[in-house]
Amino acid sequence: LSRILNAAHHAPSVGFSQPWNFILIKDITTKKKIKDSFEEEKNRSSKLVEEPKRTKYLSFKLEGILESPINLCVTYDPSKFGPFVIGRSSIPEAGLYSVCCAIQNLWLAARTEGVGLGWVSILSNDTLKEVLELPEHVVPIAYLCLGYVDEFAQKPDLETAGWLPRLDLKDVVYFEKWQDTKNVGWNEIQEMIKTNLDYA
Repeated sequence: LSRILNAAHHAPSVGFSQPWNFILIKDITTKKKIKDSFEEEKNRSSKLVEEPKRTKYLSFKLEGILESPINLCVTYDPSKFGPFVIGRSSIPEAGLYSVCCAIQNLWLAARTEGVGLGWVSILSNDTLKEVLELPEHVVPIAYLCLGYVDEFAQKPDLETAGWLPRLDLKDVVYFEKWQDTKNVGWNEIQEMIKTNLDYA
């Protein structure tokens, strides 16, 4: 766990602001409060989906809050190092994006250690702030469940279940401008993308 957290803490950040904090959670009372928020938000969000997708959505295993030995909330603190951070004055969201870089590092490090990780995003941020006693200016970015797993799936569960497909790489890469698929000067990389090579 310390290696995983250390990897997260070494993520790149705008202006070297390191605007993250990591709250480790194993208390069952806290977990139950978060689980209650999940159930409430899941039921609320299910009303946005029409049948037959609603039934499918409600059948998915979308969290491991009580089962996982460790829960982890990653937060964003925009006040670290004061109001001026190099690179954040023009794009204020760069601080939040920095926290996402830390989460990606954490995810990859967990996988290397054989630890499974799930991001629970069907939650109320207000509930998280209240239960975890976050200061008003601190924003919860990710609520993660960590634990050892029997195996790692070859594909995301939602892809396997047919909820959404994996988009082809060629459909999400443009050249020079938005939606520009002309390949002037990009022939080699475009051909590689078309073959859809799997480097995983």
